[in-house]
Amino acid sequence: MQSYVNGLGLGASLIMAIGAQNAHVLRMGIKRQHVALTVAACIAIDIVLIGLGVAGAGAMIQDSPMLLAAARWGGAAFLLWYGLRSWRSMLTPKSLAVDAQSPAPDARQALLSVVALSLLNPHVYLDTVVLLGSVGGSYPDGQRVSFSAGAMTASMLWFTALGFGATRLAGVFGRPMAWKCIEGLTGAVMLTLAVGLVMN
Repeated sequence: MQSYVNGLGLGASLIMAIGAQNAHVLRMGIKRQHVALTVAACIAIDIVLIGLGVAGAGAMIQDSPMLLAAARWGGAAFLLWYGLRSWRSMLTPKSLAVDAQSPAPDARQALLSVVALSLLNPHVYLDTVVLLGSVGGSYPDGQRVSFSAGAMTASMLWFTALGFGATRLAGVFGRPMAWKCIEGLTGAVMLTLAVGLVMN
């Protein structure tokens, strides 16, 4: 159960950080353009990458004490850096501007857009395959599956809430304070997980 909660927390922290993918999902939700398709594509991509990361990294890390230690300390260092970066970002005014006049894309264009924003962004591999894969791979076999499920659940909950809740939250997410709160929460969870990873 603890591994599931850890996966949920780490996955949520990584996914919630403001970026091109979240901005795109939010814009599509606000405009009510191919929301289900956009959300489903983001979730599917995350599930595949998280699964590949944890499965691949787990097989290598579990058999090597050196890699296990490197994953633990490297993951903790990255979590520390990511958490501090989120807190620094909290001090920078950010908001999302949505151009209501732009033409609506068709389903194919919408799918290609979200796939490109997801897979051409190097951070998605760093977050899912490298970080989540390394941290998840450091758990024993049974807990590794639970950790993955937690991270995948975070992806499903976040993108669903962001995409389908965007219509009502358009005014809220247009304010810099909303993203400041998200960045602050992200930083706190990251730093907590970094400490927990070292103490594990």
